[in-house]
Order: sequence, then C-alpha cells, then structure tokens
Amino acid sequence: MTESSGAENKDQQKPKGPGVLKVMQSILAGAFGVQSDKRREEDFSSHSPWPYIIAGVLFTASFVVGLIVIVNLVLASQ
Repeated sequence: MTESSGAENKDQQKPKGPGVLKVMQSILAGAFGVQSDKRREEDFSSHSPWPYIIAGVLFTASFVVGLIVIVNLVLASQ
C-alpha cells in the first residue's frame, strides 16, 4: 500500500461539518417550527453541535435586537 492511499483514507474518514447554508436553513426552520423530521435527524447526527448552537445564539440575539429597534422606531414616531 502506498502512502498516498493511506492519506486518502484518512481524508475520507474525516467527518465533514455541515455547511453554512444547511445550518442557517435548520436554524430558520427550527425558529418557525416547520423543520421536517428528516432534517432534524440529519442535524442531530451531525459531528458537532457547535455550529448549530452558535448560529442559534446569533439568530436569537439579532432577532431580539431587531425587535428592540423596531419598537423604538415606532415609539419615536408617536
């Protein structure tokens, strides 16, 4: 066996993390409550929960800040 085939096997065994688009789709679908069971199973079988945790915290924080800004704009116009 050559060393190149050994390196290829290591690369193939290394689990890939979810892509940014997939994480954002899962976060948005979960926030609106429309996520399918298939997608939820894929998310929970992911290598690491950290991308979902970080994206969820960022989404929640930006949602709350957005609501605060909208409320302040509405109250300032009265």
